Amino acid sequence: MSPTITRSVCPYDCPDACGLLVEVAGGRAVRVTGDPDHPFTRGTLCPKMLHYERTVHSPQRLTTPLLRTGAKGSGTFRPIPWEEAVERIAERWRGIIATHGAEAILPYSYAGTMGLVQRNAGHPFFHRLGASRLDRTICSPAKDAGWKAVMGETPSPHPDEVAESDLVILWGINAAATSIHFLHGVREAKKRGAAVWLIDTYETPTAAVADRVILTRPGSDGALALGMMHVIEREGLADRDFIERYVQGFAEFSGQVLSDCTPERMGGITGLAPAVIEELARAYARAGAPFIRLGSGLSRYGNGAMTVRTIAALPALVGAYGKRGGGCFPGTSTGPAFALKEVTREDFMARPSRIVNMNRLGQALTELADPPVMSLYVYHANPAAVTPDQNAILRGMARDDLFTVVHERFMTDTARYADIVLPATSSLEHADIYRSYGTYCIQRARPAIAPEGESRSNWDTFTLLAEAMGFGEPFFRQSADDLIDRLLAVPTAMREGIDLASLAEGKAVELPLASAPRAFRTASEKIEILNPAEPHPLPRYLAIHEEKGDLPLMLMTAPTPYALNASFYELEELREKQGGMRLMVAPAEASARGLVDGQRVVAFNGLGEVDFILAVTDRVPAGVAVAEGVWWIEHAPGNRTVNALTSQRLTDRGNGSTFYDTRIEVRAAGKGQELSPHSWIPQHPM
Repeated sequence: MSPTITRSVCPYDCPDACGLLVEVAGGRAVRVTGDPDHPFTRGTLCPKMLHYERTVHSPQRLTTPLLRTGAKGSGTFRPIPWEEAVERIAERWRGIIATHGAEAILPYSYAGTMGLVQRNAGHPFFHRLGASRLDRTICSPAKDAGWKAVMGETPSPHPDEVAESDLVILWGINAAATSIHFLHGVREAKKRGAAVWLIDTYETPTAAVADRVILTRPGSDGALALGMMHVIEREGLADRDFIERYVQGFAEFSGQVLSDCTPERMGGITGLAPAVIEELARAYARAGAPFIRLGSGLSRYGNGAMTVRTIAALPALVGAYGKRGGGCFPGTSTGPAFALKEVTREDFMARPSRIVNMNRLGQALTELADPPVMSLYVYHANPAAVTPDQNAILRGMARDDLFTVVHERFMTDTARYADIVLPATSSLEHADIYRSYGTYCIQRARPAIAPEGESRSNWDTFTLLAEAMGFGEPFFRQSADDLIDRLLAVPTAMREGIDLASLAEGKAVELPLASAPRAFRTASEKIEILNPAEPHPLPRYLAIHEEKGDLPLMLMTAPTPYALNASFYELEELREKQGGMRLMVAPAEASARGLVDGQRVVAFNGLGEVDFILAVTDRVPAGVAVAEGVWWIEHAPGNRTVNALTSQRLTDRGNGSTFYDTRIEVRAAGKGQELSPHSWIPQHPM
């Protein structure tokens, strides 16, 4: 029988949501390539997805339910039937509810799959159960909060508009690792004569496309934007007509904030010479249509929302928001395209249950509240690796009285601590529908192959659990395709006029953008530099948590082109391309500590210690250390990975993570601890 080709979608937490062509022969996916008909990704795949079939059919895939037989964390299990697994879970949960109440059960999930049905499949179940709710804010809620403080619900431009810009600023985004298809438009802009700047904390692989690389101190990006705006205002380079017509509060901003944001003062914060800030400001103001592509990493500090808010104000001063090919692109907001409440079903809650912030899972598992968390259900997530304060997470998961269920494809760090492991499907084995947060495309995917072994999708697993818990609602007897059909049956303004036939065929289709001049969807219908609803009505510089920390190196927990958070570490060839779990530092920092390239070292602070292989490189400035990727402990040099060093502290707005707001010191492996055990213990403000 000749191979068949099925369209599908990359399910991972990436803004591009690539279209896939899956070649199937003998019931197996034998080749995965990019779909050349996808309007944005155009047939290109990143290194991680070039051999997705190796992940789907990996010999490491979990294919049967497992029951723990050894100590928690040992990864020792025996197979059991699905019926037994489900009954054990239901019986344990009934006992917990009887003793502690349903809020003693906590779900934990995030973005292991981005499909609207499978990603949200647990919401209706746990709402109906009355379990605690999870505040899913580990990624970039501070970025969203900062953008909305200035721009409200104003949609971003189409990402391809960058090709029409004459000055592209890649600000805090390693697009070569996290948004490779956006670089297509950047390269088009360069061909037309545009200049490209990269503003970041170290020289990422994206520097290869940049004409200029500007390295700022971690967490100081807002100060750079303020310094540039000071110069633009001081030298009469602002677009007064645009400001008068479309901007609220510029006079107050100029008088109360910008007057103090001199290049000299902002240079002291950013580490840039005042002359550099002046040069950048003049070039930005004189560009015809400057385009800022804003990353998420710069929002993962204690001042993250304010930083984004400040950068979002910058294009308003030069009228860039009124020009095609200009403005600021933080990502697309395509949520309104679907009535997701049809899946999440908050109406199933008898009353609103408590909310636990996912960045403080360690606190929730170790500082027992009333009721304590007595059961943790993890699906499409690996909190033991990706969540801040790994040591607290592992201490909590090691509790003998904590009943943990993990629904997974692989034996991850989290799965090793489970009491029961349930085998999960890959995206090629279940139905779903996808939207993007970096494009305006949506796409429906149907299974390309049958599930591996006894693996089940999130939705199918929750229907089993609903039946075992005695839920009588017909909602839980639907299929995933039924839910997708329901989402498509509820009309929304954002989906008006789309090509329904192509969507039904599995092709990616674009949501239409208004062709009329852009309107600003804020309360004032203007760009709100002054926003009275905010705790700080005007943008300003806020210090990060570690502005004056005691340890010398700021740690960047950065992305890599060869993994995505803690995904893809099952593939040896991708681990090899990363060159091992490395910590990158400048030559001067290595020399000052008597360290050499390739040496095993220990990074440490008051939260923990992590072994790395040292990489000495000029790409990293003094005062900074970079750890790319979120490795599994199984493949680490030591017994912890990078998030043993990161804190449970939150951002200024949005309750987001502060992964980058971390200080460390480094020593050679085998040497004694150089800090007293409590000399640097971050506080966790509520």
